[in-house]
Amino acid sequence: MAKAEDILEGWSRPALVIDARGLLSAANVLFHGVDVPVERLACLRPGERLQTPDEGGGAWVWRAVDLPGGERLLLADPGEMDSLDGRERYLAALSHELRTPLNGVLGMAGLLSDTRLDADQRTYVQALRESGQHLLNLVNDVLDLAKLESSRIDLEPAPVDIEHLLQSVCELLSPRAREKGLEIAWASELAGAPIMADEGRLRQILFNLAGNAVKYTECGGAILEARQSQDGDRHVWLRLSVRDTGPGVPESERARIFEEYARAAGGGARIEGAGLGLAIVRRLAAAHGGSVGLTTPPGGGSEFWFEARFELAKPLREQPARSLRGLSVLIASPSSMVREAAARQIEISGGRTVCVSAFPRNADGHDAVLLDRALFPDGKTRLIPGAPCLVMLAPDERGDIPGLRPAGFAGYLIKPLRRGSVVQRILALNPAGQSAGSAEDERVTPASAVGLRVLLAEDNSINAILARTLLEREGCYVECASNGYEAINAARQGPHDLILMDVRMPAMDGIQASKILRAEGYTGSIVALTADAFEDDRRACLAVGMDDFLTKPLEAGALKAILAKWGQRVWTQQPGKDKLVS
Repeated sequence: MAKAEDILEGWSRPALVIDARGLLSAANVLFHGVDVPVERLACLRPGERLQTPDEGGGAWVWRAVDLPGGERLLLADPGEMDSLDGRERYLAALSHELRTPLNGVLGMAGLLSDTRLDADQRTYVQALRESGQHLLNLVNDVLDLAKLESSRIDLEPAPVDIEHLLQSVCELLSPRAREKGLEIAWASELAGAPIMADEGRLRQILFNLAGNAVKYTECGGAILEARQSQDGDRHVWLRLSVRDTGPGVPESERARIFEEYARAAGGGARIEGAGLGLAIVRRLAAAHGGSVGLTTPPGGGSEFWFEARFELAKPLREQPARSLRGLSVLIASPSSMVREAAARQIEISGGRTVCVSAFPRNADGHDAVLLDRALFPDGKTRLIPGAPCLVMLAPDERGDIPGLRPAGFAGYLIKPLRRGSVVQRILALNPAGQSAGSAEDERVTPASAVGLRVLLAEDNSINAILARTLLEREGCYVECASNGYEAINAARQGPHDLILMDVRMPAMDGIQASKILRAEGYTGSIVALTADAFEDDRRACLAVGMDDFLTKPLEAGALKAILAKWGQRVWTQQPGKDKLVS
């Protein structure tokens, strides 16, 4: 392969080299006449194209080539300027300007709901939150569809654990389902079989389908499923589906349900929204070379599905680990979704199950019982004689945990269930399973952030108040900055355990500030705060060295998870230790 220096010298158009950190390493003379920020080019990957204006009213079309050592060579070719690039910038700015005030409204409404309110006031605040969330969903759908229409959808395949994807989407939608009195659960056949896929795009498909199910279902719930059929040694056909107990979609509406602005009115319920979520799913499915569709399950409701062919990340195992082989579990829940999900998670792990929808008189012949707290609306959970009992709780029922063991229960599980936790808890009930390891679930372990030092970089005063209030409730010490320059200066003076960095700020944005900090050797955790829901924006954050991102409006649960994940990573360091490495 020719050396990068030789290519730069011999290239008759602008060219440059980006190092593994995303910084400019070298450039030819022609590049210095190009009016485009290096950080914008640094996000370009092989297979992608980026258009920038040239000095003569035309355009440079940039492409990337991987080099040894993690470097990338970026080469410009002449092209004709079109309106797409400007449209993308306009959409990004519009997205920020629309979402920022909405985030403030929703965030402050959330803080207000945590204060002492009478019944009427609480009703008004809840109506405010629901209306604001509905408006935010509309804005997200409109801008997301416009973004997909304005540019080609580039997929970035990487190993994806489908079971983890189902779990994360299910847990993300769980609070919304809980507010409506619904159950949401998941089940998968793909344990231990990662595929090569663009996880962000698959999550977008699944989130849109599952979000619709929660939105339009009034009682019962929804279950997210993954099934596969092998296609040779290295490929599988993957089918992701979301089945709900909602009103269903009339046969006459099904031909147009995936079109833009189409809405079905099955049972008089499917009428809210702009009708864009399924249109977005259809476009993403086409980008995968796949298809989407709708069927009616035997028991009624709807089942929306997506199917496409994917390469396996590694050879498919004949079957997943059968760690529950020989064990029988009784599952008692009033929800068919919870029963089905629990049964399939146990059965794929080798166990046998019996499901009942009411409180059973005994559990004779079983090795364990999974007992849903929802069976006891009066709050008086009772034991089932005959086998050790594990209680299935919603996350907001964790206050019941301290009283479970004194009442004779063997433990608890949090809904939506995680297969790993289910297996560990059941194994721990049996003498042979005592070494199965801890089955702690961080969803019921409060984030211990007392004394955590957080640098908050946020230019919007309302969003800054919201973030600071939530952080201080968790016991954090908070220092504030209003732009990238202030954030860099504060980080240099330090120390901080975590930086929450708003992406769009005046003077210097969070992307550039994070890049400068990483170039200076800053090794602490940086988490992006972004009002942008576009997958490309999230990738840009990770490309400059940010560790993770939080989407505004901030939610207490999501913030706690970030504090636990990234704040605790450096919690054992001495308070005076600086993370700027010389």
